[in-house]
Amino acid sequence: MKISIVIPFYNEEENVASLLREIESCQPGAEIIAVDDGSTDRTAELIRSFPGVRCVALKKNLGQSAALFQGLHAATGDICVMLDGDAQNDPADIPLLLEKMSEYDFVCGVRRKRQDSWSRRIGSKWANAIRRSVLGDRATDTGCTLKAMRREDVQHLIPFNGMHRYIPALLGGAGLKMGEVEVNHRSRRFGVSKYTLGGRALRGIWDLVGVRWYLSRQIHWPSASRA
Repeated sequence: MKISIVIPFYNEEENVASLLREIESCQPGAEIIAVDDGSTDRTAELIRSFPGVRCVALKKNLGQSAALFQGLHAATGDICVMLDGDAQNDPADIPLLLEKMSEYDFVCGVRRKRQDSWSRRIGSKWANAIRRSVLGDRATDTGCTLKAMRREDVQHLIPFNGMHRYIPALLGGAGLKMGEVEVNHRSRRFGVSKYTLGGRALRGIWDLVGVRWYLSRQIHWPSASRA
């Protein structure tokens, strides 16, 4: 099956070239879609320097969820793989997710030995626990962008700021079966994180309320049989 790899980038000029070369080496036959989320540095220019990479450029910074949503809709492969543009996800783990796709409708990475600060790890642990209790999505680590899903199931995602953290809930709410696999997590070598714990917490409350409401009102279309 054809694989599409979707990577959102925002002001990651120091990571773009090395990450794209790494992905091309690990997945030489894959379609690579790099989404420039309105960067103000040389990110878009560097993406376009790779002839085998499709650049989807957003006119202004709309956030990771918007970038992923645009990239997924631009993909033409049978399976879509998502990973972060900060190079903390390891492209060498992509085959682990693809192998699991024979058993599940979508597969989520779970970061082992996270290379983040103590406060980020604790905050993520609590956020995941609260989300699971409210939504019942059973996902261990929604903060890990490394995920794989079938392109036909992109229709179950709805665009809103924060969507990327609720992909398991949205796909699970559509009746799709989730698998998980432990993946490598690397420390950030260049650039800085675009998120703050305080901002995440405040937005997360509203997101939980909204997603809970949506799942309770979601239309469950008859599932197409899987080949």
